[in-house]
This record gives sequence, structure tokens and C-alpha cells, in this order.
Amino acid sequence: MLPPWLIGTLSCLMMLLFTLIGIGPMLVFALLKAAIPVKAFQRHCSRIVMWIAETWAESINWTFNRMTPTQWDIRCDAPLQADHSYLVVCNHQSWVDIPALLQAFNRKTPYFKFFLKKELIWIPFLGLAFWALDYPFMKRYSKAHLARHPEDQGKDLEITRRACEKFQALPVTVVNFLEGTRFTTAKHQQQGSPFHSLLKPKSGGIAFVMAALGEQMKSMLDVTLLYPEGQPPGFWSLLCGRVERVVVDIRQVELDSALFKGDYENDPQFRAFFQDWVNQLWLQKDARLAQLRLEQR
Repeated sequence: MLPPWLIGTLSCLMMLLFTLIGIGPMLVFALLKAAIPVKAFQRHCSRIVMWIAETWAESINWTFNRMTPTQWDIRCDAPLQADHSYLVVCNHQSWVDIPALLQAFNRKTPYFKFFLKKELIWIPFLGLAFWALDYPFMKRYSKAHLARHPEDQGKDLEITRRACEKFQALPVTVVNFLEGTRFTTAKHQQQGSPFHSLLKPKSGGIAFVMAALGEQMKSMLDVTLLYPEGQPPGFWSLLCGRVERVVVDIRQVELDSALFKGDYENDPQFRAFFQDWVNQLWLQKDARLAQLRLEQR
């Protein structure tokens, strides 16, 4: 039995190797797509980039499944289809959330897109991959900053709108962590969150995604992640094989067509309606987390 630090080092090296193998071809086709403004050619390049990304994700899944003892308890109440667009809404607890979603969705739905913090573009290799995959990079402004610079108000939503225009060309799975950040007890207390195990959800970004992609989305997939051991683990703990089990609970939610048809930014009545829908969704997720914890006892 190898010591955990050695398992983590070997897992990390394997992931780095797979990333180096995939990043070159991915960037070639991404640059070709940017350089040749012919829509049919750009769609073809996008499909190739997606295929490379799915192959990379499959290699990452293989690494975790061969190198670590982690059990991925994936539950889904509906069949998944690779030729439909999905909106995935998920609670956010740890960097381990990303491998969990890869285990659950890779090659079962279209390759997913995240709305990422702008700083993540500087991650070696992965930042370039995120750019090649057309991941939108968001810059979040504090209330104090917006008070000093009101011209920056709404820039995140404009980025969302432009990104969704690209997503319309091919089936896509858009992943949205509504909390906007990873859950911690300190953040929960600071917010005064009304939910037991969740931070307050943000509804503006998802409203624009649904308005832009409503007609092509098959449905929404409500994903609840649970780490039965208690405290959400760090990524290094996963690499070292210290994470015994991860529960990924997936529930398909049929969406009311009224959610696609309002103007979230300019219609206060629709905004209140949409925010109420998001809050109800989050209440149900909070209850689902409590139920899943009881099942683990």
C-alpha cells in the first residue's frame, strides 16, 4: 500500500501528463476557430475542441478511479442525453465538486461550461483550456466598488449575455453554482443565510442564461453534492485517496416557460417572481441535503 503523499504525487503527475497531451491540439483548433470567421468551420472546430476536452475529462476520471479508493455515489432520476442542452444548478462546497461533476456527466451530456472567476485564467495550462472552451470569465465587483464606479454595474450580466450567444450554436451543459462561492461556516454566518447548509443563492446570472437558452434546453438538472465524512475535503485530500465517498444526487426539474420570457433586469415584478422560484429551489435543496445526511447514518 503506497503512502497517501505518494498516491497524491503520482495522481497529480498523471493529470499533468494528460493535460499536456491535450492542451496543444485543443489550442490549435481554438486558434483556427478565432482566426477563420466562417461559422460552419468554427462550429466544426468547436466540436473538435469539445471532443478533446471530453477525452481529457475521461482520462481524469480514469486517474481517480484507478489511483484512489473514492466511491462516487451517483444517483439520477432521469436518463441523460448527449444531444440536448442542460442547465445544471449545484451547491458549491469544495474543489472536489468539479471532479464529482466530471464523474456524473462526462459523455452523458454535452461537455459543460462554467462561469469562472477572472483570476482562474492564470492557472497554468488549465487557464488556456478554459479560454479554448469559451468559458466566460467573470469579474465580481464589491458593493463598495460599485458605489465608487457605477459604470461597472451590470458588466457580469453582459458577459453572461455574450457567452450565451456562443452557446446557442451547439448543445451545451451550463453549470451554475448559484451561491457564487464555496460554502464555509464563516461565510454562512456572515451572510445570515436562512438556509441550514447553503449560502444565499444569486439569481441574476441564471435568469440571463435561461432567457438566452430557454428554447434549446431540455430541462434543468438540480445537483446536490454531499461529502458524508463531514467537512468538505480539499483537492489534495482527493488526490491522496483520503476521500472515501462522494454523493452526487441529480434530479431533473421541468421548467415553467414563464421563467424564460421575462425581463429580469428591467421588470421588478418578473425579478421578484424569479427570485422566489430560486429561493424555493434552494429550500428544497437544503431539505434534500438534510435527507441525504440522514441516509448516511
